[in-house]
Amino acid sequence: MTAHASHPRPLTSRRAGALGGRVRVPGDKSISHRAFLFGGLAAGRTRVTGLLEGEDVLATGRAMRQMGARIERDGEAWIIDGTGNGALLEPDGVLDFGNAGTGSRLTMGLAGPYDFTTTFVGDASLSRRPMGRVLDPLREMGVQVLARSRDRLPLSLRGPRVAAPIEYRVPMASAQVKSAVLLAGLNTPGVTTVIEPVMTRDHTEKMLEGFGATVSVETDAAGVRTIRLHGQGELRGVPDFVVPGDPSSAAFLVVAALLVPGSDVVIENALMNPTRTGLVETLREMGADIEILDPRLSGGEDVADLHVRHSSLRGVRVPAARAPSMIDEYPVLAVAAAFAEGETRMEGLDELRVKESDRLAAVAAGLAANGVTHEEGPDWLTVTGRPDGRGLGGGTVETHLDHRIAMSFLVMGLASEKPVTVDDATMIATSFPEFEGLVTGLGGVLEPAAR
Repeated sequence: MTAHASHPRPLTSRRAGALGGRVRVPGDKSISHRAFLFGGLAAGRTRVTGLLEGEDVLATGRAMRQMGARIERDGEAWIIDGTGNGALLEPDGVLDFGNAGTGSRLTMGLAGPYDFTTTFVGDASLSRRPMGRVLDPLREMGVQVLARSRDRLPLSLRGPRVAAPIEYRVPMASAQVKSAVLLAGLNTPGVTTVIEPVMTRDHTEKMLEGFGATVSVETDAAGVRTIRLHGQGELRGVPDFVVPGDPSSAAFLVVAALLVPGSDVVIENALMNPTRTGLVETLREMGADIEILDPRLSGGEDVADLHVRHSSLRGVRVPAARAPSMIDEYPVLAVAAAFAEGETRMEGLDELRVKESDRLAAVAAGLAANGVTHEEGPDWLTVTGRPDGRGLGGGTVETHLDHRIAMSFLVMGLASEKPVTVDDATMIATSFPEFEGLVTGLGGVLEPAAR
């Protein structure tokens, strides 16, 4: 049993007045994980500000500390003194990742090729999630995998005396798989090559370069990317690393402002990396009034402020090719579509079946519980909206311990005719601990549900 399952905290959202104000969302989750991983591995000191202090990211920090990195909080910053590339220590005890899929998979890549044993455990949700996609390329590099149930946690990795560099064509659009192979290449002699037929978020390549790794990226005429990493090179700490705001967290506030009449909200310091802006692109196609203010560079990444006003939305077709740039945002997009004129069709959603929950089924069930006309296919979803929100809401949503399901349907309740309840809001802390405070600070109503 997990702590989440033993003490659920039902929460209800209801329609009140307009939302208004300026907010800054917490740091990007993907970049925060990598800040602990690369800072913990690099020689010298890295100072990180803006880090997302959710449970998932802190689990990655704990794992790096167990393998020899010194990590201390200093006011608003995190100070990381790394081990130096190739110098991780065998951890004393198991690495417990809680609910952190990204942290566990990337750390498997990082630690796997070392000539020692690491044991990975997680909560009930993470222990159900498949790890084979990361473990298969590690096996090719010489890593042994010992698991009670095939390729699921708990499992142990035993690295070879010397790992073998590989050329690996990623069989699905997955930044986690790409990143795990590149991280494994850091402690592997020679050149590790990843071929990526569909581009996914590129934080790993950008950050590896920023920490001093020798990495090259070529894109051919068909859009296929070939990434080469020279192993066993030196990584150097970054004296002032700023984590931009998480677009997946910003998404909930963007959609809330679009749906609640009269709203006018500015979200500061949002990451605008082109591999992460699919939701903003889609919402603008639907007629959303989202103004991109002060675009700038921060820590090698594109960031901007988003000025969002209440808008009348219309249904669109969201092509499968856009899925990698917004895979975590489909639940909240489905909520936006519930208030749009006409039908929204989302395609290429098979990756949602293997997230914290079967996210596609959970979204469809939440829509059904709240009176939204929809149809679910194996890898697609259609939603037929009601622009005034009339008749929507009134249901209780089963979150399946999934933070994005919980937050998406709490956004729905801010705009629907009847309140919406989620069965448990505890796990929101894994990715966005400030969510409730920011929503109520903008004028939204969230209150404990009657049990």
